[in-house]
Amino acid sequence: METYIEKLIGEVTDVMGRLPIREIAKAINVIQATYERDGRIYIFGNGGSLAIATHWVSDFNKTVFSHNLGKHTRRFQAIRLPTTEEELSAWANDEGYDMVFAGPLQNYLQETDCVIGISSSGNSLNVIKAVELARNHHVPVIGLMGFDGGKLRELADVKIHVATEKGRYEIVEGIHAVIFHVITKYFQDLFGHMIKQ
Repeated sequence: METYIEKLIGEVTDVMGRLPIREIAKAINVIQATYERDGRIYIFGNGGSLAIATHWVSDFNKTVFSHNLGKHTRRFQAIRLPTTEEELSAWANDEGYDMVFAGPLQNYLQETDCVIGISSSGNSLNVIKAVELARNHHVPVIGLMGFDGGKLRELADVKIHVATEKGRYEIVEGIHAVIFHVITKYFQDLFGHMIKQ
């Protein structure tokens, strides 16, 4: 059992050591520019990626500013798509599951915004349709993907690729969560420093 655990941790460590640090930094720059122009950040994904998107929205909207919520009257405007399960089921039932992100995004998207699409395979059709919509509106796209990167790697302006063998969801999703926590911590420290000045 211990050998199994050590092997898996070793695999995770190896993948972590090959992360595209420059792309993560680019993502931070895109998010900061969106904040500065008072834009919104739309985040979406399926299954485990939807859980990551939901967690990211919570941390961006609250945790980043938790050191002093009262002094930060202007905060991130992060929104998970779709915003409710009712909206998800309505789009899936009426228009098809491939429209559950692009459909709601059409209601909101402005030039000042950015989108974060999360897909382990990089080929989830509903994620790709929303990313294509954002690109057609000249809105910057941050993509988090795994395996070989898939179509999302081609389309995203910022390519945070967790390169693994196909099917290694446990590694990709775990590291995607680490990446969003790194980005969250960066902004928490940034805004905390600004308050102290």
